[in-house]
Amino acid sequence: MSPGTPRTVADWIGWVEARFLDAGLHFGHGTESALDEAAWLVGSALDLAPDELEGALGRYPTTAQRARIEALAAERVAKRTPLAYLLKEAWFAGRRYYVDERVIVPRSHLAEFIGERFQPWIAAERVRRVLDLCTGSGCIAIAVAHAFPDARVDAVDISPDALAVAAVNVERHRVGDRVALVRSDLYAALAGRRYDVIVSNPPYVPAWEMRELPAEYRHEPRIALESGDTGLETVLRLLAEAPEHLEAGGILIAEVGNSCTALQAALPEVPFLWLTTKSGDESVFLLTAKDLAVHREAFARATGRPG
Repeated sequence: MSPGTPRTVADWIGWVEARFLDAGLHFGHGTESALDEAAWLVGSALDLAPDELEGALGRYPTTAQRARIEALAAERVAKRTPLAYLLKEAWFAGRRYYVDERVIVPRSHLAEFIGERFQPWIAAERVRRVLDLCTGSGCIAIAVAHAFPDARVDAVDISPDALAVAAVNVERHRVGDRVALVRSDLYAALAGRRYDVIVSNPPYVPAWEMRELPAEYRHEPRIALESGDTGLETVLRLLAEAPEHLEAGGILIAEVGNSCTALQAALPEVPFLWLTTKSGDESVFLLTAKDLAVHREAFARATGRPG
């Protein structure tokens, strides 16, 4: 073994990080840096959870594990495929989920607010029914089910492929008795159903911006990212129809990424409460059932439909 050959787990993380930096990869599908992604790759090759990796930095990977690390790093560089798809895993709210290219890679800031049980905006004991719109892999719905053990969750998506992935995760996390998967275009199949909380990470990327995204994003399903010319098409529909499905005293929480500015500009009269994450992000908003009812005509106008 030559002096420059990586030996320990720590060495291999450094080796992968250097390859990723040299290749100019984009990060943002569960990690924010080459180092974080290298640690995830090496840890997964050794079948270690993120919180187990630090204690294993001095270990020596086996021959098979070293070969897997090299193969994964080479494929990540060559194809610009998000690492989550290569590993068939993603971490969300402290739990591992199955993912593939039928769903976007879980990375929503909603995880933080789910972990806080939506406090202080709603009493945890009154959360009995929750709707997760645009569920994708099902990670948000499942995280909600873990945060609220007495609640039932409807996990909705228009894509049968996404729901197939969500079904794998519902089974793996053993929440099938409380998480129901529903194929629906937003609320279309939910007539008569009302909820204490509606949560959503909908598509919010404008069509023009899709053309400028790094190569990694082109591996994700376009339907889960793009939302019309302004990026607001889906969220405006979501807001316009929400009053019919939210209980009095309920709340709606949604993430809209960089479209937050456009949304506020399109609806200046609406009192969006922009929630701040620990990292300082403010792309998640909260509206109460009262807010939604008061401004439903504004939402209808914004969608171009009669109120």
